[in-house]
Order: sequence, then C-alpha cells, then structure tokens
Amino acid sequence: MTIQQALPLQNIKVVELSHMVMGPATGVILADLGAEVIKVEPLKGDNTRRLKGSGAGYFPMYNRNKRSLCLDLKSEGGLQVVKDLIAQADVVIENFRPGALQSMGLDYATLSQSHPGLIYCSLKGFLSGPYEHRTALDEVAQMMGGLAYMTGLPDRPMRAGSSVIDITGAMFGVIGILAALEERHHTGKGKEITSALYETTAFMVGQHMAQCAVTGEAPPPMSIRRSAWGVYDIFETADDDKVFVAVVSDTQWRLFCEAFDLQEFASDVSLAANSGRFEQRDRIIPAISAVFSQLSKADLMAKLDTTGLPYAPINRPQDLFDDPQLNADGLLHVTLPDGAQVKLPALPIEMGGNKFGLRYNPPVEASETRSTLHAAGFSDADIDQLVADGVLRDEP
Repeated sequence: MTIQQALPLQNIKVVELSHMVMGPATGVILADLGAEVIKVEPLKGDNTRRLKGSGAGYFPMYNRNKRSLCLDLKSEGGLQVVKDLIAQADVVIENFRPGALQSMGLDYATLSQSHPGLIYCSLKGFLSGPYEHRTALDEVAQMMGGLAYMTGLPDRPMRAGSSVIDITGAMFGVIGILAALEERHHTGKGKEITSALYETTAFMVGQHMAQCAVTGEAPPPMSIRRSAWGVYDIFETADDDKVFVAVVSDTQWRLFCEAFDLQEFASDVSLAANSGRFEQRDRIIPAISAVFSQLSKADLMAKLDTTGLPYAPINRPQDLFDDPQLNADGLLHVTLPDGAQVKLPALPIEMGGNKFGLRYNPPVEASETRSTLHAAGFSDADIDQLVADGVLRDEP
C-alpha cells in the first residue's frame, strides 16, 4: 500500500470523549486522515473493549491511529486534565447522553467562552426537536426511520447487517467538522455540530420517501421489490453456489446475449429496451437461470468479468480476508491490544493515488499516557501526582 506521507489533517488535534461505534468511528476517520486523536477513557478503560458477540469488533475496528488516556472525569483533577487538553485542541468529539457533559463544564457553550475557535461535534440519537431528549441506538433508528422495514420482509422488519447508521452518522459528523474547519479559516471561530442517528436514517430512506411521492404508492420492502431493471437477480450455479448479475443498460443487454449465446433474446426487438425486459421478466429470467445453472461459479464470473457486466459473488464477512482486491491495497495489518494480528479494512479513500494507512495500532489502555501529557505540557511530577491521587491511570 502506498501511504500518504503528508497527511491532510496532520496539524489537527482532537479530544475524543466517546465509546461504542458512532463517536469512535468519527474519531478514526479523522485519525486515519492524520489528526492527532486522544481517546479519553474511564480509569478502567472503555467498556467497548470488553464487549462480546456482535460488539466484539467495535473497538478493534474504530480505534486505530489514536492515543489512549484513562482518567476519572468525575474527579476535579481528572476533569482539569481534560479541560487542559481541550484548550489546546481543535476538535472535541462526544457521544454522551444529552446534558451529561454540561454538569462538568464540558459542553460547547462553556468551553467556547475561553476557546472560541473550538469545533465541538456531538453524536446523538436525534437532532433538535420533540425527540431530542430520547436515548437512541443504531437499531432504534433503523426501526423508527423505516430502514428495518425496507430491509426485511413485509411482516418482519430486519436491521441491516452492519452498524450502518452509526457509521454513516459518524461520516456526517466528519463532514460537519471539515466544513467547520474550513469556515474557521475565514472567521477564526469554531462551531457546534450535531449529527444524529434518526435523521441519518431518514436521509438514507429519503429515496423511498421520494419514490412514494413520485409514484403515489407505498414502496415495498427491498426483499420483495420489483427491480427497475429486467435482469437484476441472484442466480444459482452448477456447483450449488450463487452469483448476483445485473444488466442495467441496453448496451449491456446486447453484450450479455452475445456472451451467453442467447440468440432468441438478442434478435427480439421487444427486449431491446429495458422497459421491454422489465415487462417480460417472467419469460427471460427462467431462461437465463437455466443457462447459468450449467456453469460453475468460477466459470460464470470469469465470463461476466470478460464482458464487463456487473456481477458479484455472495460473500460472507470472513471471505473478505482473502479477497484479492482488498489484499492488494485495502486491508491494514493491525495488532490488537491483546497481541492478536488481524487484517481490517483501510479508510476507503485515495488521494493523489495514495491511501491512508496504519500509524498506531488500537491502543492498549493508557499506553501513551506520559508521552501524550508531556506533549500537552505536563511534567513527570504533574503526572506522578495525578496517578498518586488516583485520577489518572499510568502506562502499563
């Protein structure tokens, strides 16, 4: 992987007060882009580190390229450390419950009085409005926002197979931060930014809201939808595997018929346009399925690849570890806090032909305490006293 040498956010300092997915995902995007991100954790470490089941991947995935600092925010000494760090920072990220940081003086209104250039990003369940007091989770937002309905069967809403709202909400948070940084170049002043799960879900489902407005019909779940294209399906192969195949233009249809020797369809003018293929799906799909059922998965994909048609194997997450495309440049070799080695996806961006890589592994709890605080102007004596007072966890 060719790594960016001069990183675009390398002079930006971030204090991250967050856990789970949405806040840390915001932080890791900024960190991958070069920002110095200090992750402030409780004395015992972020509880996300200890999650099991589907949460076991949260910490490893969303906390690389950060520094860990473990302290007691409820103590006067620990709170002052955080305030001193924020005084030198460009950005604060937080995903505490509404109002939780205000009592500590860590809200934007308080901090901006002495630090008018501060950019403060809150990751919440809801933006301002009747619901803003509520607690939300990714799955709550997916249910409320119509995404679970559109993902599942008509009588069985189903969440998407990833924390898509947490992650997308984090991306909107980063967009807001970058916009505020650009505005600060002109005004010298920072800004408070809020990104929220529910409104993020509504934005993602907006295409279906627009569909409803345009057609006058309620959109059915994607699991039973009528595709806009004549061929846009999952097909069985001879070796009992599956491949998704799409034909989304009239030029692709001609190439498709030629590649698979579908002469009857190629010569039929009623199928030349997508509208005709859409109306005759009951005729063409069984015939295509019969052709594909005689080919192995590898042979079918090889032919589709040669013709330039859209296709995809039906992969599982574990299949991606061996994916040639990702292994060429898109996976980072990460060492986890327990010493385990794993390959995880890099930030999916190239700039100037370069990608963004790994500078620091996901941190062991408090592992950079002294170097982080030294850089902020704390002496060893200051650090020793904070450790002795029980408000700061020293390096392991």
